[in-house]
Amino acid sequence: MSWGVAMVTGRPAAACWRAGPALGSSRSGAAGKFHLISKLGRVEKSVEAHCGAVLAGRWNYEGTALITVGEDGQVKIWSKSGMLRSTLAQQGTPVYSVAWGPDSEKVLYTAGKQLIIKPLQPNAKILQWKAHDGIILKVDWNSVNDLILSAGEDCKYKVWDSYGRLLYSSQPHEHPITSVAWAPDGELFAVGSFHTLRLCDKTGWSYALEKPSTGSIFNIAWSIDGTQIAGACGNGQVVFAHVVEQRWEWKNFEVTLTKRRTMQVRNVLNDAVDLLEFRDRVIKASLNYGHLVVSTSLQCYVFSTKNWNTPLIFDLKEGTVSLILQAERHFLLVDGGGIYLYSYEGRFISSPKFPGMRTDILNAQMVSLSNDTIAVKDKADEKIIFLFEASSGKPLGDGKILSHKNEILEIALDQKGLTSERKIAFIDKNRDLYITSVKRFGKEEQIIKLGTMVHTLAWCDTSNILCGLQDTRFTVWYYPNTVYVDRDILPKTLFEKDASEFSKNPHIVSFVGNQVTIRRADGSLLHVSISPYPAILHEYVSSSKWEDAVRLCRFVKEQTMWACLAAMSVANRDMTTAEIAYASIGEIDKVQYINSIKDLPSKESKMAHMLMFSGNIQEAETVLLQAGLIYQAIQINIDLYNWERALELAVKHKTHVDTVLAYRQKFLETFGKQETNKRYLQYAEGKHFLPGHVTDFEHQGHHCSPGRPGFYCFCSISNHVSIVSTSTICTSSLSYTLSSATATPWHMPLSPHTWTTVVASQVGLTASGICSLQSILHSAAKLIFLKWWSDHITPALSELQLYPSYSQQGVHTPY
Repeated sequence: MSWGVAMVTGRPAAACWRAGPALGSSRSGAAGKFHLISKLGRVEKSVEAHCGAVLAGRWNYEGTALITVGEDGQVKIWSKSGMLRSTLAQQGTPVYSVAWGPDSEKVLYTAGKQLIIKPLQPNAKILQWKAHDGIILKVDWNSVNDLILSAGEDCKYKVWDSYGRLLYSSQPHEHPITSVAWAPDGELFAVGSFHTLRLCDKTGWSYALEKPSTGSIFNIAWSIDGTQIAGACGNGQVVFAHVVEQRWEWKNFEVTLTKRRTMQVRNVLNDAVDLLEFRDRVIKASLNYGHLVVSTSLQCYVFSTKNWNTPLIFDLKEGTVSLILQAERHFLLVDGGGIYLYSYEGRFISSPKFPGMRTDILNAQMVSLSNDTIAVKDKADEKIIFLFEASSGKPLGDGKILSHKNEILEIALDQKGLTSERKIAFIDKNRDLYITSVKRFGKEEQIIKLGTMVHTLAWCDTSNILCGLQDTRFTVWYYPNTVYVDRDILPKTLFEKDASEFSKNPHIVSFVGNQVTIRRADGSLLHVSISPYPAILHEYVSSSKWEDAVRLCRFVKEQTMWACLAAMSVANRDMTTAEIAYASIGEIDKVQYINSIKDLPSKESKMAHMLMFSGNIQEAETVLLQAGLIYQAIQINIDLYNWERALELAVKHKTHVDTVLAYRQKFLETFGKQETNKRYLQYAEGKHFLPGHVTDFEHQGHHCSPGRPGFYCFCSISNHVSIVSTSTICTSSLSYTLSSATATPWHMPLSPHTWTTVVASQVGLTASGICSLQSILHSAAKLIFLKWWSDHITPALSELQLYPSYSQQGVHTPY
C-alpha cells in the first residue's frame, strides 16, 4: 500500500466540516475568532471565541456541537449556531489540539506534554497522563476503533487506547510531527511532518513514506470514503494523496489495486495476469469464497474467480461503502444508509435494522456474516449483539438479543453446518473467549467460556474450526462444540503452538482451509499450517459417514482426532462410534455408561441419558416428563441433591412424595443433620415409615435411574429406600455387575441376604410382586442373569419358603 501524491498552490486555512444535510465549516483565526461558513462559501457568522489565536476546532459526530481551543488555555463548547454552551476546561498553557470521543460524551485535548480526557458530565472522573517528552501538537480520536493518535515535538507519533495505555510508539523522526489523522474506517492513519507524509496501519507500523517538498504538513483531512487525503502545508501549498497498492489474497489468487481505477489479478499457479478496469475509483474490495466484490463510488462489481471477464454490476444507493463481508452464499455491504445483503448474482436479499443503528462506526470486528445469520454488535450498549435472519433481515428466533455481562470487543459466526447449530464466538473486554448458540427461543442459551487472554480469533471457512491467539500460544479448537457435549475432553481436542514468533500484538488476517495467516506488529505476514485431518473429519461427520470417520482416526492415530470424534458422535447421538472413540482415549467409565445407554429399550430414556451425559440436566428432565416418566425425572434431581425440585415434581404430579421424603431423610441421617426445609417439614408431618410397612413400590417401563445404568425395583422400608439394580457392562465378555444402591450416591454389593431383606422379611410382598420383579430382571440381564438366579436367588427364596407359593401360580424360574 502506498501514496499517489499531487499538490496545488494557495493559502491554506485550517477548517473542519460539519456533518448533516446543511453542510458547513468553521475556520479558526489569529484574532481569536471562528467563522461559520456555508457550503456555498459564504461566511454566515463570526464569533469572538478566545483571547489570542484559536488553535483548533472540531464538530462532534452528530454535527450538533462545536468545540474550540486556543492560546488562552480554554476549551469551549458551542452550539451549531455559534452560541456558547459551556467552558469545559481552563489551564495556564495553550491547548494545541482537541478531539471528540466516539460517543460525543468525552473530549480529548492537550496540555503541554499531557493528554487529558474529560467527560462532559461535571462530576465525572478525568483521565490524564504524560504522553510525550515534548509539547503535544496534534491529537485524533477514531469513532470506529476507539483508538487515540498523538504527535509531538519529541518527533514521535503514538497510538493509545481510550484508557491511556500505550499501544505503539514510533521511532524518533528528524523533525517534529505536526499532524496526524485517522481514516474514517479506523484501519489507516496518516502522519505529517517536515517534507514527510506517512501512511500507517492502525497498529502503528508504516505502509508507505513519501517526501513531498511541502515544508511542514500542519493539518490532514481524509475524504469520507477513506481513499484520499488533503494536507495543509507550510509553504502555502495543499498536498493531495490517494491510497494505492492495496492487496487481497485468497488461495491461489492475488489482487492488487495498482491505480485508483485499475486492479491486477494474478494466479500464482500459472502466473496468469488479468487487468480489471473500473469507471470510477475503487473504494472497498473483498476476495473470498471464489468471488471478488469491488465497490466504487457509484457501482458494485462482482467477479467470479472462474471468469474475470464478465462481472456482474449493479448501482449502489450510496457510493461510500465502508465495509464488505462475504459468506459462501452471499455478501454484505455497509454504507451510510444501512446494511444490505446481496447474492452473488446481484439480487438484493435483505436489510436488517435495529434501534439506534449507526452504520458509520461498524467494522469487521462488530459485524459477522454466515449463510443464514447476520450478527451486529451494538455500539450504544457494547454488551449486546443483535442477531438477524439473513434471508429476511428479521430478528432471529423469538427476537431476543444476545446479552453478555461485559463489553464485547470482537464477534465471529461459524460458517458451516445447520442453522439450528449455528454458533457465535466473541471476545469481551477482559479478553475472555466465549461461545454460544445463536438460537434464541424461550430460555436463555448458555454462554460458555472457551479461553482466556485471547487477542484475536477467526473461524475456518470450510469447517467449524476456531483459532485464536491466546496469551503466548496459538490455539486451535478443532471442535468448539465439545463444551456443550463433554467439557472434560475439551483440552484433548485442542492444538496449541508457541506464539513467541508472532511478536507482540499479532492479528489473524484469515483462516482458509488449513492455513492461518497472521500479521505481526511490524506488518509482516506469517502463515501457519494446521493438520488437514480435522477438517476431513468434520466433513465425514456432517455426511453421517461414521465408519469412514473411525477409519480416518485409526489411520491418523492421534488422541486429538479420537477426542473430536467422541464429542461429535455424542452430539449426533451415535452411540456405537462414541463407544469406540471414548475407548481410544482411555475414558473407560464413559464407555461403560454409553454401553448401558445403548441397552435401554426406550428412545426417550436414551435421549434423557445422553442429555445427562452432556450435562444438560434441565433438558433431560423435560424429556422424561414429556414421556410420562415421572419417577425418573424425580430421581434425576434426587441424585443431584436438588431436593426442592424433586419435591416440587412429586407434589405437582401427586406421586412418589413418600419416596422423596424417604430419600431426603436417609440423606440427612447419613450426614447427621436435622430437617430445616419448611416444605419437607410440612409434607413429612404425619408421615411414619414403620418397619415392615411398604410405602411405595413401582417399576417403570424398564428404565434406569440416571447415573446408575440398569433396571430398578425399589421399596421404601423402615425409613430408608432400598433399590435392587442390575446392569450389564460388557456382554461380549460375559461379565456383569449387580449392585444394590441406597439413597446415598455410593453402591453396596448385592447378596442373597440383602435381596431377601428387600423382597421378603416382613414386607408383605406378594407372589405377583415377585413375578414382576422376575420379569424386570429377566429383561435386564437376559441370558447372563439365568445362571445367577439359579445360584443365588432360588436358594434364598427356598430358605424363606416363598418359592413354593411363587410356583403355585404357574410361574417358573427363568432358568
